Amino acid sequence: MNSVDFLLTNKDITYEIRTEVKRLGRPIPVIISKTDVGKSRNYSRNFNSSVYDRFKWFCGCPKRTKLFCLVMGGNQSAWTQKGIPVCVGLIINNM
Repeated sequence: MNSVDFLLTNKDITYEIRTEVKRLGRPIPVIISKTDVGKSRNYSRNFNSSVYDRFKWFCGCPKRTKLFCLVMGGNQSAWTQKGIPVCVGLIINNM
């Protein structure tokens, strides 16, 4: 199980477990590409894992196919709780 998935699945974990997960480091998995079927053609979207090098606060979950912010707090934002799908046209070239 990916540590992001573990933290999101187990809401009532101790401070010690959270600290251990943080000590293990952020998960930076290669997230599988996705193909969408459009009206006139198929669209293939690929995740470029070099974003992990550019943005040290990104971490990923291959099971959920989403990116998350590496925060160990109780923030209820989409970046920490819901995740951002990696294949929704996330534009990071200008960040």
